[in-house]
Amino acid sequence: MTQSHHKISKAVIPAAGLGTRFLPATKATPKEMLPVVDKPAIQYVVEEAASAGLSDVLMITGRNKRPLEDHFDRNYELESALTRKGDAERLAKVQESSDLATMHYVRQGDPKGLGHAVLCAAPHVGQEPFAVLLGDDLIDPRDPLLARMVEIQEQHGGSVIALMEVDPAQIHLYGCAAVEPTQHGDVVKITGLVEKPDAAEAPSNYAIIGRYVLDPAVFGILRQTEPGRGGEIQLTDALQKLAVDETVGGPVHGVVFKGRRYDTGDRGDYLRAIVRLACEREDLGPEFRTWLRSYVTEEM
Repeated sequence: MTQSHHKISKAVIPAAGLGTRFLPATKATPKEMLPVVDKPAIQYVVEEAASAGLSDVLMITGRNKRPLEDHFDRNYELESALTRKGDAERLAKVQESSDLATMHYVRQGDPKGLGHAVLCAAPHVGQEPFAVLLGDDLIDPRDPLLARMVEIQEQHGGSVIALMEVDPAQIHLYGCAAVEPTQHGDVVKITGLVEKPDAAEAPSNYAIIGRYVLDPAVFGILRQTEPGRGGEIQLTDALQKLAVDETVGGPVHGVVFKGRRYDTGDRGDYLRAIVRLACEREDLGPEFRTWLRSYVTEEM
């Protein structure tokens, strides 16, 4: 049994997808670099990891993802120009992304699914528990989901998955968990997992969303996991094995999230995320909300 109680410091962010739902915008620009108001979506994810105390971030990339590395690197020419202009405000914004965490990158190569992307992190992670954050899910910083997941993992060991209740008619779009209650109101014990089940066969309406804190035992299971749905190596299949056999890598718990989540992987939800976040900004919100009310009134 691989029971790890290291202080968690490493986060893995899979970012090798092609972003086909956003073509032609993503023909030459990684989908993770699409702006959400005035920051690329991926920066929100790295900020979330850093705020939860994860200072070591490994990004799993692929071809045409060099802009991700450039964004989190220093840009001395731009910084020098802003310094000469005395533009301290924009200089701070430029430097912010490069100061968030220690960034590392590895290419996935052959895109064989999320499970394979996570397996690419094994040499960097080693035998420590680690977090996985999917870039399409943005979690509002006022609702610290990842910090709560880290807390539960440090208490119980094993792995922790983020869950959210969804309309049963939508459960076929997600991985789904069979659960048992625990003494914590927002925490459940996971007894089984299934990837994108039909509504009639789903064990619950608890959907897996894109945050995981994983025991390193998952790597050994992923190496032996055959391609599943879609011909890809599914992380859900490996977590199912951990859930049914605690001797392999400890228990699997779920944190039930009821906060604010923005799905930037869907075009409609991406636009809604921009509107919501812009409305809540102190510098943009008042004027933008006034315009939005006027626009909606005119269109109705």
